[in-house]
Amino acid sequence: MKFWPATKLFHFFSNDLAIDLGTANTVIYVRNKGVMLNQPTVVAIKNSTNEVLAAGDRAKKMLGKTPESIIACRPMRDGVIANFQLTESMLRYFIRDVHDNRKTLVRPRMIIGVPSGITQVEKRAIEDSAKQAGSREVYTIMEPMAAAIGAGLSVEEPTGNMIVDIGGGTTEVAIISLKDVVYCKSVRVGGDEMDAAIVQYVKRKYNLLIGERTAELIKINIGTAMLTEESVKQEVKGRDLITGVPKTITLSDAEVFEALTEPISVIIDAVHSALENAPPELSSDLVDRGIMMSGGGALLKNLDILISKETGLPVKVAQDPLLCVVLGAGKVLDELDFFRDALSK
Repeated sequence: MKFWPATKLFHFFSNDLAIDLGTANTVIYVRNKGVMLNQPTVVAIKNSTNEVLAAGDRAKKMLGKTPESIIACRPMRDGVIANFQLTESMLRYFIRDVHDNRKTLVRPRMIIGVPSGITQVEKRAIEDSAKQAGSREVYTIMEPMAAAIGAGLSVEEPTGNMIVDIGGGTTEVAIISLKDVVYCKSVRVGGDEMDAAIVQYVKRKYNLLIGERTAELIKINIGTAMLTEESVKQEVKGRDLITGVPKTITLSDAEVFEALTEPISVIIDAVHSALENAPPELSSDLVDRGIMMSGGGALLKNLDILISKETGLPVKVAQDPLLCVVLGAGKVLDELDFFRDALSK
């Protein structure tokens, strides 16, 4: 009869998890299995009993369309927990989903990506949520560090690596060397702020009220950080604020560019701030290595070209920008002893 060593048996049953608990999306990596879940960070509960009716895609479809008996909301704002109970319920729902609704023999360890500008109170809230959702041990890692590892940057080398991680709630700009962050600038501007800017622009210019989901689709379809000769347009439906009836308008990429100018300028300022505070030796590395972009915001059309133009450095978008944080956290999970210095203190 073959006997498994205790450590191997423990890892076989533990199903340790790496989690990118993002403002827009929650992504879960299961050890030895890869990315098993990628769902919107949205939960729908029954008002009277707090029972979770849906989470992820199903709950997102309910946003702004629920009766009084059901609450559909996003429990994360600006990369941190806005509603502790709903975050815990959503995490429990997702964890049960990746484990095929089976109870595991051992409570898993978890590594969770957190914004670099997070306070100790906000960090404790995330750790407590994970423990309440079934974790026995919780580690946190700064999102830019996890994103850099996930993007394939050699963070363990004594050279400068620069990452710009644009998420739903925050943008993290970090310079990394020797498995630690040399300088980091975190601004609470990301995909959500861009969506809100589009909502306000359409409201101000056309007296038309549109929802967050509509604004997000506008950003994805015709949003741009730099105008080109080729112009694109999209029909937009909403409620006329004067007459109160539904109305359709046609929005151009030039108008969306105008709406996004302010949030994009905040991101550019954060990049400049990081470069100004980089030690001279690391700055020289960045001339050759350039800047890596990750996160959903990195997919905004021409944003990489704009950052390259503003900084004079080569800019590259990661291969899987939406998955960089969770893939990096998963790699840390697989090689915990090697990457222990990279974890949040």
